[in-house]
Formats: sequence, structure tokens, C-alpha cells
Amino acid sequence: MRGFLKRYRVFLLLVAVNIAVVFIWPEIGMKSLELTRVNLIDMLAVIPPIFILLGLLDVWVKRETMVRFMGQGSGIIGVLLAFFIGSAAAGPLYGAFPVAGVLLRKGSKLSNVFIMIGAWSTTKVPLLLFEASALGIKFTVIRLLLDVIGIAGIAYFTERILSQDERQDIYDRAIKMNEMKK
Repeated sequence: MRGFLKRYRVFLLLVAVNIAVVFIWPEIGMKSLELTRVNLIDMLAVIPPIFILLGLLDVWVKRETMVRFMGQGSGIIGVLLAFFIGSAAAGPLYGAFPVAGVLLRKGSKLSNVFIMIGAWSTTKVPLLLFEASALGIKFTVIRLLLDVIGIAGIAYFTERILSQDERQDIYDRAIKMNEMKK
């Protein structure tokens, strides 16, 4: 029971605050509950498919394959694959973090994981299509090129400024999260 309370303390605190707001400011509290309900439904529509795909990725793709294509010696192939995974992904940004965990456990290079997260947040294909129709192709291409340069630069800079211990800690946390699920 103590582990449950510790693990979900933030969630339980937010539930308590939400309930308190309902009693103190009923109108605001009801709006808050409605927003919570809508967001929960949105998350439940997105998270299960992502976890199913992650399970398949975990089982079907061998660690050696992932290391070869996205690991330390992957070069431009790893970068392009990271951009492709992030850009082709569906769902909100919070869906990228479980994917990042699986990539880390499978031996992906840290900068490639950062690139995948960056691409997930800014270079999605449906977003680009909408942007091109609303703001023009020239604007979209310029923004996309700047995003690609920025994402790659930030990913490599971030990986470089992390010490070896900090990098190892990130990999260890990804492995630990997988063990917590079992």
C-alpha cells in the first residue's frame, strides 16, 4: 500500500485538489472535472495503440538490429530513421516517451532518441500538410529545414554536454521502467 501511495502521490494530490475546487468553487470545479474527463478519454484513445505497437516492436525487433540501425555506429541511417519514426508517428507528444524508452532499452544512440522526440513534436506529416495548405509551401519548407537543423543540433549538443554517468543513468532508468511493469 505504501508503494502505491508513493508511486501515485502526485495523481492522488491532484484528485484531492480537484475535489476541493468542486466544493469551494463549484462552477470552476465542474469545468475542471469536465476537462479532466475529456483529457482522460483522449489519452485512453491514444495510449493503448501506442503500447500495442511498442510491445510488437519490443518482441519483433532484435536488440542487435536496433543497435545496427540506430546505435552508436549507425551514422546518418540512424538519424534518418529517428526523423522518420518521429515524423510518421501519430498521437500527442506524451506518446513519444514510451517509444523513447523502448528505443533506449534496445540500444539506440541517445542523440537518435532525442531526434525522434524532437521530430515527433514538430515535423509530423499531417501537421506539415495542414501548414502547407494554410501558410504556403515556401513557409513550410523553410520551417521544416530549420526544424531539422535545430532538432539535430539540439540532440547532438545535449548528448555531448551529458557526462558518461548521466548518459548511463538515462539508459538505466529506461531499463528500470521496463522492470517496474513486470
